[in-house]
Amino acid sequence: MQAELILLGSGTSMGVPTLGCGCHVCTSTDPRDRRTRPSVAIQFHDGETGRCVLIDTGPDFRYQAIRERIRRVDAVLYTHSHADHILGLDDLRPLSFQRPEKIPLYADATTAQVLRHVFEYTFSESNQYPHKARVELHPLQSQTQLFGSDFITVPLLHGSLQTVGFRFGNAAYLTDMSDIPEASFPLLQGLDVLILDALRRTPHPSHSNLESSVRFVEKIGPRRAWFTHMSHDLGQVETEKELPPHIRLAYDGLRIPIEL
Repeated sequence: MQAELILLGSGTSMGVPTLGCGCHVCTSTDPRDRRTRPSVAIQFHDGETGRCVLIDTGPDFRYQAIRERIRRVDAVLYTHSHADHILGLDDLRPLSFQRPEKIPLYADATTAQVLRHVFEYTFSESNQYPHKARVELHPLQSQTQLFGSDFITVPLLHGSLQTVGFRFGNAAYLTDMSDIPEASFPLLQGLDVLILDALRRTPHPSHSNLESSVRFVEKIGPRRAWFTHMSHDLGQVETEKELPPHIRLAYDGLRIPIEL
């Protein structure tokens, strides 16, 4: 099935420009250097009305959805429970009102617990407010089938925290990771498109840096790779000059055709 991978946000948790910073990337006039918090959408070209699956709902989701003209969401997969990946959940409200059934959210036990706590008013059965988001939590499995396509969970390490990425068709999205366990590499064979974390140039305790991410790409061997979750340490133009031609920096609004 033909689909499109949309980079909703390619920035780190603080976004770029970063508040209070006047560095050359934060003041850049290149629109690709303006990065909202990390998330992607997968839009199906299935001959219907175009189903849409999100990976994470960050605090910039409302703006991202308006910018990319996302008018429906059919499911959300969560990578982990950090604020820059979950705080846009409430912005699913108007999209959930358009559906006869609730939007399914898939999360591991830790992430589900945080979502229920942060959005208690959404998930509380005692709260009968009619205009809360119409969403429903489901356990994240090693493989989740959505609309005829398999989304395979890829275990990752985010410092000492376990997070997940996702393999879907010929593409994979691996955000917020410092290392990839050896057992996960077989899940990433034969990729055409790989999106992965590359926070900055210098090492970081819970994120892959530029040098490490290039090594991960070489080991996985995708046909093309894009880096995401980038800080203001990486300017688009100067950084891409250092990279091999099959590795580029992602940017907000990037659209990549994929096969599911």
